[in-house]
Amino acid sequence: MEYIVLILGICLLIGGIIGSILPALPGLPLSWLGLLCLFFIPGIETNYWLLGITLVITIILSILDYIIPAKGTKMFGGTSYGIWGTNIGLVVGIFLPIPFAFLICPFLGAFIGELIYNSQDKKRALKAAFGSFLGFLAGTFMKVFYALVLFGIFIWLVVKNYEIWVK
Repeated sequence: MEYIVLILGICLLIGGIIGSILPALPGLPLSWLGLLCLFFIPGIETNYWLLGITLVITIILSILDYIIPAKGTKMFGGTSYGIWGTNIGLVVGIFLPIPFAFLICPFLGAFIGELIYNSQDKKRALKAAFGSFLGFLAGTFMKVFYALVLFGIFIWLVVKNYEIWVK
């Protein structure tokens, strides 16, 4: 049973890392649930402080994930059309076989979204698309970094308690 919970935890953590890039998946909560799986494995010492602190950080970063791209877009004069364009461009970019499409398409999506909002001012649309893209990159970097930290904590706790696996 321990192995099933361990494999489930690893799958949740990997899903959390992927979800930190994809806008449709809740990456950080998935990663935290993967870490929580260790709590249910007898012999692995996970304390309440570790789980509590990582939960609070997960909640804060999940909230910031919505605030950072919006602030980046607003700072550069963008609208919600640019934010939606960024997210749609990201989803499209993941499925395109072009190298680095997952980086190019969010920018193009934000630009197209801003042009839909106001097709007359291309300079403003380009500036707003850049702001939306910067906000997206900052939020994605933050989420991926923290998801990798949670994965590292998971591995550290498993390796630290390695003797329970070698029976």
